[in-house]
Amino acid sequence: MPTPLLTIASAGINLGDRWLLRNADLTLHAGDRLALVGRNGAGKSSLMKLMAGRTDMDEGSLWMAPGSSVAYLPQAPQLPTGMTLRSVVVAGHDADWLGRPVPVHKAEEFLQRLGLDPDRMSDGLSGGEARRVSLARALYTEPDVLLLDEPTNHMDMPTIEWMEDMLRQHRGALLVVSHDRAFLRNLGTGIVWLHNGKLRRREGDFAQFDDWSEGILADEAVVLHKMDRKIAAETRWSREGISARRKRNQGRLRELEALRLERASTGGITQRTMKMETGPAEGGGQLVLEAIDLSVSVPMPPRPNSDDGDEAARRQLLNHFNMLVRRSDRIGIVGPNGIGKSTLVKVLLGLSDPDGGRVRQGFGLLPAYFDQQRSALDRNSSPWTVLTDGSSDMIEVAGTTRHVTAYLRDFLFDDHKMTQKVATLSGGEQNRLLLAKLFAETHNFLVLDEPTNDLDMETLDLLQEVIAEYDGTVLIVSHDRDFLDRTVTAILAFEGEGKVSAHAGGFSDYLGRRTAAEARRAAKQDGRKPGGKAGSKGAAKPPHKQAGNRTAKLSFKDQHALDTLPGEIEALEDEISTLEARLADPELFAKNPDRFNAAADRLAAARDEKDDKELRWLEAAEKAEALEADRG
Repeated sequence: MPTPLLTIASAGINLGDRWLLRNADLTLHAGDRLALVGRNGAGKSSLMKLMAGRTDMDEGSLWMAPGSSVAYLPQAPQLPTGMTLRSVVVAGHDADWLGRPVPVHKAEEFLQRLGLDPDRMSDGLSGGEARRVSLARALYTEPDVLLLDEPTNHMDMPTIEWMEDMLRQHRGALLVVSHDRAFLRNLGTGIVWLHNGKLRRREGDFAQFDDWSEGILADEAVVLHKMDRKIAAETRWSREGISARRKRNQGRLRELEALRLERASTGGITQRTMKMETGPAEGGGQLVLEAIDLSVSVPMPPRPNSDDGDEAARRQLLNHFNMLVRRSDRIGIVGPNGIGKSTLVKVLLGLSDPDGGRVRQGFGLLPAYFDQQRSALDRNSSPWTVLTDGSSDMIEVAGTTRHVTAYLRDFLFDDHKMTQKVATLSGGEQNRLLLAKLFAETHNFLVLDEPTNDLDMETLDLLQEVIAEYDGTVLIVSHDRDFLDRTVTAILAFEGEGKVSAHAGGFSDYLGRRTAAEARRAAKQDGRKPGGKAGSKGAAKPPHKQAGNRTAKLSFKDQHALDTLPGEIEALEDEISTLEARLADPELFAKNPDRFNAAADRLAAARDEKDDKELRWLEAAEKAEALEADRG
């Protein structure tokens, strides 16, 4: 039998007006890797704190195996200041039981793998950086029980995959809260569901959670429906017959009151359902935007004690990048942190300038930009004024006028939080507020940069539904693999050294192709090894391969398109601008309707010609990039 390490029995947490948790029993054994799931506000973080000994329960008991240790990663860790990050990680574990120093190379390895300098001081860390330091400490201490609250927040895919490998090797017990379904599927051996103040446990893969939980909810709905019908019948009886049979029916009235109390208890905590919608995409043409020969670089961080000249070294993020985005495209952007994903988004939206090339935005483009830094939110304003600018109590959403209070309630804001400063809101509340602000705007291009951080699964599921029903264009930067699979139909993958590759399908499709390509490259390298199957003959190119190389070039038609179409497209753009300015004259139709109609017809034809030439240019450019990749 696995060793029990930690147990809570009949545990309860009371909030004064309700029980957040009641009669909860849970035992963690060595080898457990459990996903703790539940709705936003269900009490997952409170349960974590209770098990970590950071808060007291109002009833019940907590037991830990003698000599066992617990490490806890909270959502907002508080770290000591004035210490190097290396010292923070190893504090209390830098010597063995004889007082001999313990090597700290593993602490340095964890910090570096999480993108942090071990010699950096702990002062001035961002929230995301403090979480990474706290995670490094939790892993370094190798505890018997590891409690992780949203460990994937603000982590990129390579780091999440590395974390999965590390946690699979953990020999103790693991309990993790995460909205990343792929992370939980790859890691977990069981599920703990916190629902209506009760804990339910199920062994098995996390992929089974939806069917399991929906079955329980369906059974609960049947029980509550029967109970509601009985309460209604007894209430009707009490009103009709009590005056005539008051004394002898007091027992039945007490039973009715007990039934009502049972119904309230069975129904659990009254949970509000989040509502989220966005109106139809307004206006715009078939071409959303086009990136033409973009090159972008950023300064390299200065090296300590370097004597470089005035010209600082630069790191290339994009190198001659081309892309065409059409209406209704759903594109995901992936790659490690710091590789240039957010920079590309800002360049495409005209918020930053490229070193070379240009971006051409389509007619009538109305972007709604979810910035992962939440710069659109004034931290000194309240949610109310963020949505209304303080000028009204009403807001228009999806063509309907709503009171701002009702709209904020749709996004699960309590009334008292609607007038608090944004700075006092949690990360999840700020993200919900930013979504509320964006969805109240007129737009036809949703650009979401890391929207999944700090959101729970129910909110993410709802956001996925909104994106699926949206009739505009969507561009998403995310490290959430499951979220990308559910929302996008194409992937742009940053591969380093300024290279970005395009792939059809979701993230799983891209990952499958990448794995297959890596296997082919490995097999090709093995074939060229001296003494391999290719032998000495394999060192020389066979005749058919040489012939293939001679023909592996663009056709005259494609090369001609690359050379001539940019100028033709630019000429059409100038003509379109002239025609649009002409048609903007309000008196033109009254003075000369024939000229107005001719200009309108020519404008429509010019736009069609430009779209056709852009598509033809893109096809030729993609062929050129594919040939270049094959040669590489």
